[in-house]
Parts: sequence; structure tokens; C-alpha cells
Amino acid sequence: MRKKLTLLAAGIAAAFSLAACGAGGSAPASTNAASLDPAKPATLKVGASPVPHAKILEFINENLAPKAGLKLDIKEIEDYQTPNTALSDGSLDANFYQHLPWFEDQVKTKGYKFDHGAGVHIEPYAAFSDKAKSIADIKDGAKVAITNDPSNQVRALKVLQNAGLLKDIKDDSSILSLADAQNPKKLKFSENQPELLVNDLHDPSVDLALINGNFILKAGLSTKSALAVESVQNNPYANFLAWRQDEKGDARIAKLEELLHSPEVKAFIQKEWPNGDVTPAF
Repeated sequence: MRKKLTLLAAGIAAAFSLAACGAGGSAPASTNAASLDPAKPATLKVGASPVPHAKILEFINENLAPKAGLKLDIKEIEDYQTPNTALSDGSLDANFYQHLPWFEDQVKTKGYKFDHGAGVHIEPYAAFSDKAKSIADIKDGAKVAITNDPSNQVRALKVLQNAGLLKDIKDDSSILSLADAQNPKKLKFSENQPELLVNDLHDPSVDLALINGNFILKAGLSTKSALAVESVQNNPYANFLAWRQDEKGDARIAKLEELLHSPEVKAFIQKEWPNGDVTPAF
């Protein structure tokens, strides 16, 4: 069951963007797993980005959850702020959309009391252009559209560095304070919300756009046509399931965390996105 969830407040999507995540985590300890009864499935309300997250949850809901005594009420959410806001206020039981750098920044700046599971999949960041056919075609002074989300700007900058367009990018670098020595081609950066970067790609004034994986998929793009793609090797941006700390011991969440890391889900991801636009992290 997939439903749209509207923004909790006007302009919330403009405040921050991206999501994302990865890395190690663990399911909440569950002492009452036996209470999940296939004859009377327990409902779990989960917020997720439409693609690939909600699609993965839908596969679980149709193929794995019934036998596990679980029923997922999937809420599709377009922006990156609402899922955590809704999780914090109890509107959601869990969310599935973010990676560790984003999660840690949200917990630190918003004071959320959250825990998270292990990485499920990675969506590589990528650079696209409607003008250039290769990175070599990117000229000095080119305009580059990039996310305004601090936790992902460095990620995007490293894609550019690996493509040979920038140098000496450090984890705490800001696109607003790059020295000329780090930016030898004097690229001009234009910040925007991550969900709007696909629109920027088609802006005649933009030469290159760095786009988040879930928005690549939503726009019908593929990393096969990208000019530069983030490596999935040792990638810290695997997306995972998150829940409130006060839900420790919730058998529903523990079961979903288990199912998200099942061989069936891994096979589904590999079959659905064989070109690596979504790559299992387990």
C-alpha cells in the first residue's frame, strides 16, 4: 500500500535536501517477535522516497511481509525534511530514505532521538549534461548546478574531483569558499534543492548538473548516460531504515530490518536495476 504524504509545513522542502545514507547499524532488539502473527498482520507505517525506496518496500509488502505477520503502510514523500519530522512526531513508525551523513547531521541539528539499521542500498551520485558529451567538453568557467544540502555538497564535489575538474577537496569544504588552486577551471556553482536539479539540467545556462540517485531514477535518467558517476566501492552513503529510540523492542521494525537485508530483496534490487543505478549494500 503506497500513499503520498504531503509536506508537513509550507516551504519545508526548501529548507534542506538530500538524503541519504549508509553504514553499519543494527535492528532494534526484539523480545516479542513471536507476537507477529501472519493470521493477524501488524501494520507498520513507513515513510520513503518514491524510487527506489518505496518500490523496494512494495516488493517486501507483496512478497515477504504477509508470511512474516507484517503489513506495510507505505507513505511516499518527495522531500528530505518531512520523513524525519513525521518520524519524530509519531506520524510515521519508521522511514527509509537517508544515509549516515544526512542522518547524523539531522540528529545533531534537530535533536532527533533516532536509531538506524544497516545499509540496504547505494544510489550513486552522478553528473549529467544536456550540452557536453564528455567531461573533456566542460570548459573553463562552466556553470555547475549542485545541491544546497551541506551533507551532500562534498559528495558532489568529490565526483567532480574524481572527474578531474576540481582538486584537493576536503570533507569540510564549501563550494562557496573554494580556492582557485582547488578550482583550476574556475567553475561557477549554482546551489539548488536536490529535487530541482533535474530541472536545472535542462536550463540552457547550466553546463553540468550533479543529481542525487533517487531523483536520477525518478526523472527516468540512468547513470549510463552520466559524464561522471560516484563509485559504490567503500561508499559511506548507503540508505537505511530509521526509527525512534523509544521504539526499541518493536517486533515490527525488527522484522522489516530483517526483510530489507534478505536474499530476496538483494535479488530484487539487482534484477530491477541491473546497470547499478541502485546497488545492494549487503
